[in-house]
Amino acid sequence: MSRSFRYGYNTNGFAHHRLDDALRVMADLGYEGCALTLDHAHLDPFSGDLATEVGRVARLTQTLRLSLVVETGARFLLDPRRKHEPTLLTGDADGRRRRHEFLERALVIARDLGAGVVSLWSGVPPTAAPDVLRQRLVEGVEAIARRAETIGVALGFEPEPGMLVESVGDFLDLRAAVDSPALGLTLDLGHCLLTEVDAPEKVVHRVAPMLVNVHAEDMRRPIHEHLAFGLGEMRYGPILAALRDVEYGGLVGVELSRDSHRAPEVARAALAHLTAAERETA
Repeated sequence: MSRSFRYGYNTNGFAHHRLDDALRVMADLGYEGCALTLDHAHLDPFSGDLATEVGRVARLTQTLRLSLVVETGARFLLDPRRKHEPTLLTGDADGRRRRHEFLERALVIARDLGAGVVSLWSGVPPTAAPDVLRQRLVEGVEAIARRAETIGVALGFEPEPGMLVESVGDFLDLRAAVDSPALGLTLDLGHCLLTEVDAPEKVVHRVAPMLVNVHAEDMRRPIHEHLAFGLGEMRYGPILAALRDVEYGGLVGVELSRDSHRAPEVARAALAHLTAAERETA
């Protein structure tokens, strides 16, 4: 049975590779897409020669026939001392501005790469009143969503355990407050195991109309740790069948950032695991 989605691999799982080498390895292994995490060593968004580099990478991915999603989850890109900071929730207005400017830059990069989606998240909530945090988030996401509408790139907002928006329900609340056609959902399938009552395949059916990006890995409750396939309790046959049933047409990007030291081996095994699981339900 045919499928409309494509398998990809996140460059955060190739942290020790040059970007060109990582892309070529992915294509050689049989991946059809790449989730490109903008970072200091992988298409640095603050490079002085960014336009030239973006054009070069765009041509390479076209040659390799890799579809792209732009990811914004680099750990220390904006602050070398604090992971994932600053965010749209940060108390310092200048910090929130820096995150916003980075996200705007990511939208332009995505457009110029030919990527249709930029993925983002809320961040871990700092100490502040809940209504203050919600206001910061809504204002920040609304502003970047308006920019996304203008640029013509979708936003894939990812709920993540431990962040202000950690569940699909939290995302739906945000989406109700930010009325923008550009705001879609990045669904991390492993996160579903930790934050959702329903099985991941049921979640896929529930969120299908807003789904623009998917992350995949194994996971074992109750720990939020991205595991290589086969080391957790995820059952990908029903999940992939659900994605096929809802005619999801985006990227299913494997996200194994802690396995960069053995990236080619893990990437090969991941694709084999997913294609075998898909055949089980064909």
